[in-house]
Amino acid sequence: MGSSKEDNQHRCAGSIHVLPRDSCCQIYWQESRPRADRVRIKAYTCDCQPTFYELCQAGGLLYIRRTSRERRRVTVHETVWMVARDGEQLWTQLITGQVC
Repeated sequence: MGSSKEDNQHRCAGSIHVLPRDSCCQIYWQESRPRADRVRIKAYTCDCQPTFYELCQAGGLLYIRRTSRERRRVTVHETVWMVARDGEQLWTQLITGQVC
C-alpha cells in the first residue's frame, strides 16, 4: 500500500488545484444562502485541500462557492452572482492565484 502522499497524487490526477500565492487581491466572500432551486457545477477544484472551490451557475448567472473544512467544521461562502463573462474571468483569476 502506498503512502498518503502517493494516494493523493493518484486521486488528484487531472484535477484543478488553486495556485498558492503570497499575495493576491481579495475576493469578497459572503455567507452562502439558498437562492435557486437548481445549481449547476460548471467547474471545481480538487477537494484534497481543506478549502476547495466550485464555479456554479443558476438562473443564468455564475458565482463561486468556497467550502472550507477546519477542525471538523465545514463553512460555505460564495461570491456575488454575476454575468457569465465576469464569473468565468474571476474563476480563471482564482485558479491561477491572482485572487483569493
